[in-house]
Amino acid sequence: MGDTKAMKKMLGNMFAEIADAIETGEFGKKVKVGLTTLGSEHGTENLVKGAELAAKSGEDFDIVLIGPKVETDFEIIEANTEEMMHKKMEELLDSGYIKACVTMHYNFPIGVSTVGRVVTPGLGKEMFLATTTGTSAAHRAEAMVKNALYGIITAKAMGIEKPTVGILNLDGARQVERALKELSAGGYEINFGQSTRADGGSVMRGNDLLKGAVDVMVTDTLTGNIMMKVFSSYTTGGSYEASGYGYGPGIGEGYDRTILILSRASGAPVVANAIKYAAALAKGNLKDISKKEFEKAKKAGLDKILKELTKDSKKALAEDEDVSAPPKEVVTGSISGIDIMDLEDAVKVLWKEGIYAESGMGCTGPIVLVNEEKLHRATEILAKAGFVAKEGDVC
Repeated sequence: MGDTKAMKKMLGNMFAEIADAIETGEFGKKVKVGLTTLGSEHGTENLVKGAELAAKSGEDFDIVLIGPKVETDFEIIEANTEEMMHKKMEELLDSGYIKACVTMHYNFPIGVSTVGRVVTPGLGKEMFLATTTGTSAAHRAEAMVKNALYGIITAKAMGIEKPTVGILNLDGARQVERALKELSAGGYEINFGQSTRADGGSVMRGNDLLKGAVDVMVTDTLTGNIMMKVFSSYTTGGSYEASGYGYGPGIGEGYDRTILILSRASGAPVVANAIKYAAALAKGNLKDISKKEFEKAKKAGLDKILKELTKDSKKALAEDEDVSAPPKEVVTGSISGIDIMDLEDAVKVLWKEGIYAESGMGCTGPIVLVNEEKLHRATEILAKAGFVAKEGDVC
């Protein structure tokens, strides 16, 4: 009976909106954003308060609550369990009644992960963290390349035509950087940002996180999740997320529901911001932009690049091959861009070719040290073996 009443109310509101739109000539301008109201560690009232804050912002959207009955002026679609709540959310999204929804504790399929949005403490700049929940791919480097694409899609839907992209200096960052540069060379435009540190580069350090050095910061999902929690609750002790826009929309190839994630610890200010984030993405045509960006990336060779990342392409050494170091030389030339997991193999590849080399840690991570006079040849050897970018990465 309750469901019938809710459906009648929904249809009545829909027809009223159509009539208003025809009268004002602004058909389709206003969007409905859903908010599920079960699951918060701070209670349903915290979520409703977040909705109230969002409604008072003066922005042009309507809010639909999905959950148990509460005292409010918002439209409510009743659901008394999390399972039923998410089922109704999916139905409302698929029918087009709501254009986006903010929820928590929702399971995305493999291949879909979320792009968070934070306010960085250094300069108060907003930054997208790609990604913060979900799993883009089982292979770390492949997932991070996809995360970069997901971040670009989200930033473009938010009105940033050419978002700057940086890769957080984690294990695999150089491998991801090479893959993204290959994708860019294939015709998919990526606007690589520069670290604010003196040596620059598109591999970002902790300072760059705090400053918001780029629009899109690429990371693995677990690290992104931790950073979201730190950015949103570092002033509160961790139990209450007070800053930022939440963990963001789930993005993935062929995925067409605009579902944004909150933490169970997200406070009312974050709930309000997440609703505004959702409305802006819906108005920015996230679904269309996602489809177009995937098409462009695939045309530029995305599938081939991802396939290369998931296989062992470094066959310069046999697994049981024993290589001895050549006579020691003065090594002042350095080659960067090598993943730390491949560092010792890269050194041995050069030994095999008669070039003395040592491993070390440079300004932005692992480096191979060689004699200055042999730097160019050593770079060519490592590029051919797949340890560095084809043009080399010398510092």
